[in-house]
Amino acid sequence: MKQERQHRSSNGMNERRRLLSPFFIELWSIVFLVEFLKGSLLVAVLPVYMGDVLGLTAGVIGVAFSLQYLGDNLFRAPSGWAAERLGYRGTMAAALAFTLISVLLITFTSGAGWLILSCLVLGVGTSPLWPCVMTGTTEISGPNNSNGAAMGTLEIAALGGTGLGPIVMNYLLAHTSQNYRTIFLVLIGSSIVMILISLLLPGRVRGKAADANAASAEPAQAGPPFSINAQLRKLKRSVSGTMQYIRGTLKLSPLVYPSLFMQSFVIGLLSPVITLYTRTELGISPNMYSLLLIVGGGLTMLALIPFGKLVDRFGTRVFLNIGFLFAGCALFVFALVRSLPLVFLLVSLVGLGYAMILPAWNTFVAGLVPKGERGAVWGFFLTLQGSGMVVGPIVSGLLWDKLGHTVPFMASGIVMWLLLLSHLTLTRRRDRTA
Repeated sequence: MKQERQHRSSNGMNERRRLLSPFFIELWSIVFLVEFLKGSLLVAVLPVYMGDVLGLTAGVIGVAFSLQYLGDNLFRAPSGWAAERLGYRGTMAAALAFTLISVLLITFTSGAGWLILSCLVLGVGTSPLWPCVMTGTTEISGPNNSNGAAMGTLEIAALGGTGLGPIVMNYLLAHTSQNYRTIFLVLIGSSIVMILISLLLPGRVRGKAADANAASAEPAQAGPPFSINAQLRKLKRSVSGTMQYIRGTLKLSPLVYPSLFMQSFVIGLLSPVITLYTRTELGISPNMYSLLLIVGGGLTMLALIPFGKLVDRFGTRVFLNIGFLFAGCALFVFALVRSLPLVFLLVSLVGLGYAMILPAWNTFVAGLVPKGERGAVWGFFLTLQGSGMVVGPIVSGLLWDKLGHTVPFMASGIVMWLLLLSHLTLTRRRDRTA
């Protein structure tokens, strides 16, 4: 018993040391600022600015937002691959420079084409965020891949940035008489701070993947110091070697891939209609809606770290099963109730469910990532997972228009139950294999 207590105390100290390391604090800060920027633009600023100030149609706004999600997802796998070769500093600094360019385009242009381009550039600029963060967190996770607390801490940064961005922007708009120049100056400053923090990240990734790549590289040959053809051949060999390594090591159940898609598809179903539904169908005032978001989001944030630590101690299975079940039931019933106390109760259940799901799911997926080529595999996984955010809003809009305003919420609950069944099957197969 005494040895067990000493072992737990040692693990706790190592965990705190990892979470307080400069590298993890830098990653946490970048996550917060990137999500602050995206939450500010996509939730509070661009819909009103493009629609009311510039007079652009809803179709143009929809195309712009879709291209942002598309750019983010298309470049996740390449950016994860690049992080393995260029390091966190080079990958993140170069990418975050694109976010600064995007905000500058939004600030100094007003044409529909330019604004659509700026949203695409924003997506490209933020695409390396989660592949780099997940790879870095996995690198410092310690023995047995115990990174539930770290994942929970990162989700707090993401949720906090996404929630605080719209609140700050709405406050500034209200106290500057809708002066968007002030808003854009704040966002430009945030982009510059992100780039400066990214320059503090490690220059290169040091790990087995990097060692393997170095060992497999051809010996230097005499010749010109730089040749475009030679560099292209080197790049082709590197990409080919990466794909062969992944195909040889990534032997997963086919159920993993639709599960990755469904995990974000649920959010995509809800994101375009939740505000409309609470305002038009439930008759909730803006202030009450803000309170609803604070209750649900605040409960999620408060519970993330405790649940993350419990995931490290007891594993992911029970938390994913309970989380999917809670969230699925609450989302399905949400479409059937009109009582405000019940609405708050259901939102609280969804918040608790997601507090269980987020650290447990990321830890579960981290266990599937091989030690070599972590960046490329994380990029592939996150691209597949993020594609649900691209498809979800389109499906949600069709369900809303064609079948009724409650159907997207019922559909999201059903998808949660499908995730529960998929996870039960995956864990049963893993136990049988073991």
